[in-house]
Amino acid sequence: MKWTGVIPAITTQFHDDLTVDHGAIAKHVTWLVDNGCTGILALGSLGEGATLRHDEKLAILSTCVETIGDRVPVVAGISALSTAESMQLAKDAQALGCQGLMVLPAYVYKGDWRETRAHFNAVFQATSLSCMLYNNPIAYAVDVLPEQLAELAESNGNLHSVKESSTDVRRVTAIRHLLGDRMAIFVGVDDLIVEAIPAGAVGWIAGLVNAFPKESVELFDLCTEGRFEEASVLYKWFLPLLKLDVVPKFVQLIKLTQQEVGMGSERVRPPRLELVGQEREQTLALIRDSRAARSL
Repeated sequence: MKWTGVIPAITTQFHDDLTVDHGAIAKHVTWLVDNGCTGILALGSLGEGATLRHDEKLAILSTCVETIGDRVPVVAGISALSTAESMQLAKDAQALGCQGLMVLPAYVYKGDWRETRAHFNAVFQATSLSCMLYNNPIAYAVDVLPEQLAELAESNGNLHSVKESSTDVRRVTAIRHLLGDRMAIFVGVDDLIVEAIPAGAVGWIAGLVNAFPKESVELFDLCTEGRFEEASVLYKWFLPLLKLDVVPKFVQLIKLTQQEVGMGSERVRPPRLELVGQEREQTLALIRDSRAARSL
């Protein structure tokens, strides 16, 4: 597993009856890889992982692995209500051919550091796969501090990466200071990538890449190459869209964007509902205006 580049946190596509649309997922991940993405991450927050049964999760991972083959690695998002369930999903993901895991805290119960550490240790040690820790204190109310990340890295030789979604670019600097190149730091919010790369980020778990893979890869590459004047031009255009990733309805917004570019459907599983009324119209106006401006 090489933790670098732009790895989409893919959406889960559904049929009209809200069963998983594996054909649409296969088409989508192929398109993403064709446009330069360096991996595929399934079953994350954007993938509505909390609404998926265990068997559905395994079927989605199988579709991704079978579709992508050895072109890029497939990473499984690991999240569940219990540590035991998370461990089982990790083992099943390895058996299906996934090359990496992105491990979340347990849903619902928010433990103290002793409990949180025990959960992560158990899941990391359930397989030999290379692991990424997903730190998102805003969404999950669990904040793994840089010092705690270093403690976990010392105990787990297969913890190689962190998806840092605290929205604080200083976290990137702090992790780099403590762990150097031992930890591959990924940005986990779309509107922080340009600021985080100079601080030491080497990857991007991205959301709007689901609809704009070419632009996402181009922006990342410009930044990693130090071509910040060119990056700033693209970033100015892209930023209003990237901000769709950092609000509560990010799943609905990104899926609507995918639908607009012809690569998916806006369908979501309850408790989420599709956007309606003024909220939907304003979002469509933003997407369409942005696409028109890009084509000028």
